[in-house]
Amino acid sequence: MTASAGIAAWHAYMAGGGDPQALRDLIAADAVFHSPVVHTPQEGQDKVFAYLHAASHVLGGDDFRYLREIVDGDQAMLEFATTLDGIHINGVDIIRWNEDGKIKDFKVMVRPLKAINKVWEKMAAMLAAQAG
Repeated sequence: MTASAGIAAWHAYMAGGGDPQALRDLIAADAVFHSPVVHTPQEGQDKVFAYLHAASHVLGGDDFRYLREIVDGDQAMLEFATTLDGIHINGVDIIRWNEDGKIKDFKVMVRPLKAINKVWEKMAAMLAAQAG
């Protein structure tokens, strides 16, 4: 499977307002998420879903846009930009899909440092709200 179908599904999720079931359907049971601020990988569909769902709501506002994509087989790097509380955020999503077209590995990298700090602040609040 090439990444193009997976990228199309990811873009549809991001453009569609963040439908939780659409996202859950994109994630493999054994998926792993690598956060720019959490040291340990987050493993399993439920944890990956929680992080990606929160991130899509924290970062995926009207200002969010993908700038470019680099695709190689079953993986892709998508560079993004957005603004959060007046802070410009630049980052990359590095995504790998399994043979069924589901997200197997998702890594996010963010710059500059004040952007990482703002993302951490907003993501912590969103994850806490989702948990209870």
